[in-house]
Amino acid sequence: MAIILNADVVIRGEKGTFDLKNWVASRPNDQFEIAAITVAELWHGVERATGSHKTKREHYLRNVLAALPIIAYTEQTAYEHARIWAASESSGKMIGFYDLIVAATALERGSHVATFNKRHLTQIRGLKVIEPREPKGIED
Repeated sequence: MAIILNADVVIRGEKGTFDLKNWVASRPNDQFEIAAITVAELWHGVERATGSHKTKREHYLRNVLAALPIIAYTEQTAYEHARIWAASESSGKMIGFYDLIVAATALERGSHVATFNKRHLTQIRGLKVIEPREPKGIED
């Protein structure tokens, strides 16, 4: 299955609070991707960092992005985005704008979204959400 990584998953990987590399390796039959909006979120984090932390963060991000297809925001994504945005507003359960775009990207492609923020994303009808778990018994 195709799995779009949300920014929080990549960020926890960079911070060392989640072993992203081993989790991906534990799912050899899955195709991992990243939404273009998430790339912007992650580069924003690089741009806000300073000194050696900025260099380390940029290196990490470049390595992650080299391994993942980046999924563009298309006209169909825009339609899905508008649809779920309107539904979220109407229900009074609005979520973050970037999460809306990630969800729209996944819905357009029939992909799952991997996130630690299930509370927001599970509100979107039809979206398949995965909360990553540390794999058992996989060594680096």
